[in-house]
Order: sequence, then structure tokens, then C-alpha cells
Amino acid sequence: MSGHSKWATIKHKKGAQDKARGKLFAKLIRQVEVAAREGGGDVNSNATLRTMFGKAREASVPLDTIERAIKRGTGELEGVRYEPVAYEGYASGGIALIVECLTDNRNRTGADIRSTFSKNGGAMAEPGSVAWQFDRKGQLEIPKTFGEDEITLAALEAGADDVTDNGENWLITCAPSDLGSVRASIESAGFKVVSSELGLVASTLISIESETDARKVLKLIDALEDNDDVQNVFSNFDISDEILESLEA
Repeated sequence: MSGHSKWATIKHKKGAQDKARGKLFAKLIRQVEVAAREGGGDVNSNATLRTMFGKAREASVPLDTIERAIKRGTGELEGVRYEPVAYEGYASGGIALIVECLTDNRNRTGADIRSTFSKNGGAMAEPGSVAWQFDRKGQLEIPKTFGEDEITLAALEAGADDVTDNGENWLITCAPSDLGSVRASIESAGFKVVSSELGLVASTLISIESETDARKVLKLIDALEDNDDVQNVFSNFDISDEILESLEA
């Protein structure tokens, strides 16, 4: 599994501060709002909204907060209009990055992202120059309280593509359109789903061999993720468990 996913898990464990929680809530609410605007406010007929709704609830976002976001998205309540935009770039060592944002001001967000790349040893890239290295996938995490053989069998029977080790959890990968059905099958088989979402998965990973290089890449990613407009940062790096453990310490 990519070092980026492992690093995100480490940060999640370390980042229980109110500030980090508040930022997460704000990002999730934007995703719910945009999903409702683009596909309607019914979670039963809007698969994207259903996924975002579940993701927000998993993060303990209050139900009434989610419902207000849906109403803003459908126009029942007044609110800021956010639109999706993605930026591509490279971190130190040629590591590819895709930065997905939701913004009410493309000029501001574009300038902020460019500045963040520049200040942290990276560089923006032309549209399309990075995206070809990634495929969109559905991803579900299952606790390792379940054995690899039993979760692999259940995942394949549910129509998933693969099961990999993601540190504390098993990571199930499937086609984007199958995320809802795979999750339903996994849960009906008695397995707990820690998280489920759509994401970009790199077709090829680049290994980072030194702690110094790892710090440079992770510093840029952390700086990008600290931007309120940034929803997701996807990358193609892989870092050994030894280096990650050293960074965590």
C-alpha cells in the first residue's frame, strides 16, 4: 500500500485536536453540499451524496449540520456556491500529486496552491501531465480484527478487485460504480467498515529512500491539506515502514 495512505492513518491518530476536527468537518460539509447540488438531495437516488453522507457521519459530523448542507446544495437554504477544481504538480524527487479542491473563488485557490507548491520545494504541472498516472477507485477499510483470508474471500464475492494491507486496517479496492454494492455486501456478511470513499490510486509507486526526502514530500502534502479549499491530495509515493515509524516518532 502507498506510503501516503499509511501517513494519513498516522496523522489521523495524532490529529485529534479540535482544530483538525473542525477542518475535517468543514471539508466534509462542502463535499455534501456539492454532491446535493449536482445530483439532488435524495441519498437513495444520489450515489455520490450517499457516499459523502456516510463519510460525514463516520467522522461524527452532526446530522442536523449535514441536513443543512444538503438544503444549501439543493437551494432550500441560501449558501456559498462551491465548484470542484483539480490541480496537478510534483513534489521533491518527481513525486506526482493531484490536489482536489472545492472553491468559491478559482483565482484565489489557484494562486494559493501554486504558492504552496513553490514554498515547499514542489512545482505545479500542466493539466493532464500527472492525471494519466492515476485511476479512480472505490476504497473501503476493514479492521484487522478480521483475518486476511476471510476478508479477501468476502471482498471478492462482493465484486471487489483487491485487498491489501493498510497498516491497522485491510484496504478493499473496487470499481467506483461498485462502491455502494460492495460495502452493502461486506456489511451484510458481518464485517465492520471503518471508512468508504472514492479516491485516485496511482498505477505505479515511486519509492522514497531517505528520511530527508520523505520529510520534504510530506511537508508539501501537509501544507496543501491545511488549505481549507483542499479536499484531497493524491500521490504516487511509497515510504518504507521503517522511515514512517521514524517520522511518527
